[in-house]
Amino acid sequence: MYGRGPQVGFGPPVFPDVVKAIIVANCVVYLLQVLGPVGFTTRLALTPSDVWEHGAVWQVATYMWLHAPESPLHLIFNMFGLWMFGSQVASAWGTQRFLRFYLICGIGAGVLIAAWPGLMELLGFSSSYRLPTLGASGAVYGVLLAFSLLWPDRTILLLFPPIPLKAIWFIPFLFFMEVISGPRNVSHVGHLGGVLVGFVALRMMGHGGRVGLGQLRWRFKRWRMRRQLKAVRTEELRERERDRRNYH
Repeated sequence: MYGRGPQVGFGPPVFPDVVKAIIVANCVVYLLQVLGPVGFTTRLALTPSDVWEHGAVWQVATYMWLHAPESPLHLIFNMFGLWMFGSQVASAWGTQRFLRFYLICGIGAGVLIAAWPGLMELLGFSSSYRLPTLGASGAVYGVLLAFSLLWPDRTILLLFPPIPLKAIWFIPFLFFMEVISGPRNVSHVGHLGGVLVGFVALRMMGHGGRVGLGQLRWRFKRWRMRRQLKAVRTEELRERERDRRNYH
C-alpha cells in the first residue's frame, strides 16, 4: 500500500497496457518452462560460462523473461512489484519510454551478471561462473528506482513488516532485508545491476528525453568542454600564482 497525499490506497489507480503485456509475456514464458520441451529454461537462463565460452550472448536478454519453474512465487512477487510500482511509472512516461527503460535495466543487469562472475573466474576467485540466473528482478528493481525518484516523498506501507516507509528509502530497505533474511540463491549482482543501470539510464534520459546515440554524443561533447574549461581555469590559477610570487 502507498499513500497518495492524504489518502492511502492499495494498488495503482491505473493498469497501463504495456505493464499488462509484460506480465502476460512473463506468464506465457513461465507456462512454456513448466509444460514446454526439456532444456527450454537451461538454454535461455543466463549462465556466465555459456556466454563467455559458448557465445550464448542472447542469454543476457532472455533470462529476464524466465522464472524458477519449481516455484510460482518467484514469478508472482516480480509481477506484483511490476504491477504495483511500474503502472504509475508507465502512466507518467508513456508506453515507449517505459518499455525502453524496462528492457535497458533488464539487459544491462544481465550484462553485469555475466561480466562480474567472468571477471572473478579470470582472477581465480570463487564465483557463480557456472550457475544460471533467471528472473525479471533486475528490470523490476530498475522500475522501483524510477518510482522512488519520481515520487520520493510518497509513503509506502509495507506488508511484511507492516511499517510505513518513504519511497526514497524503499530500495535501500529491500537490499537490507535481502542481505539479512533473503534466500541464498538471490542474485545480488542482478538486483544491484538493475538499480545501477537504471540510475545511469535515468540520468541520460533526463526529463522526458531518450537514450540514444545523439544523447551519448552530446554528453561526451559536454564532458570534453568541461575538461577543457577546467584546464583553462587551472592554467589561469597557476599564472596568477606565478604573478603573485614575482610581485613579492
